[in-house]
Amino acid sequence: MELRSLLLLLLAGVSRVLSVTVKMDSEVFGVIGGQAKLPCSFKSDFAISEKVTVDWKYKPQNGGPLEMILHYQGEAYPTTTGIFKGRILWKGSIPWKDASIAVEGLTLQDNGTFYCTVKNPPDVFSNLPHTVFTVTEKSIFFQLSETTLLSILVFAPSTVVVVLLLVRMGRKNGVLGTRRKSVKKSSIEVSKETGMDRKPGCLMRMCLGCANCIDDSDDEQHVPER
Repeated sequence: MELRSLLLLLLAGVSRVLSVTVKMDSEVFGVIGGQAKLPCSFKSDFAISEKVTVDWKYKPQNGGPLEMILHYQGEAYPTTTGIFKGRILWKGSIPWKDASIAVEGLTLQDNGTFYCTVKNPPDVFSNLPHTVFTVTEKSIFFQLSETTLLSILVFAPSTVVVVLLLVRMGRKNGVLGTRRKSVKKSSIEVSKETGMDRKPGCLMRMCLGCANCIDDSDDEQHVPER
């Protein structure tokens, strides 16, 4: 009993040390008739060798057994049967630790879960990530829920009004105020130039002479008699 427990612990320790870490996107979306890439990358504690193997499997959305759709060992061997016949493309590069594939000619029957497993002997253990694949009639970016559409209809006009008010206030307080100040300043400068800098004309000199005469006559009238 003790020997069996020791062997189990030893195997568990080996599986943790000698293991390949595989990473996949949790979700991938595609459009009917198009092509979608299913990313898969891996990391190993040992140098990548020619013994690396990659297996891609698929499970339908409605349930059913796992189906092998691609096997890689030195080169890619896509499935020649089933719904993915002739539609699986190898997009990976083992030296770059990339085991991605692509599916072309997408249909709604392709919806399901994809699994990618990698072995790099002596790393023969790996985690079991998966990608949920969803094919739609239109791009997912153009599919708006009722809540999202309602939010856009409610907040978009308000945003436009706020922007217009801010622009109007900015023009009123900034640009127009500057223009008014410049106009006032210009009028003052013009009045100074016309009233002070220019020499008085003939009519102006006559008026000034009359004013001086009046002032002199007034001074003479107010001189006290002796």
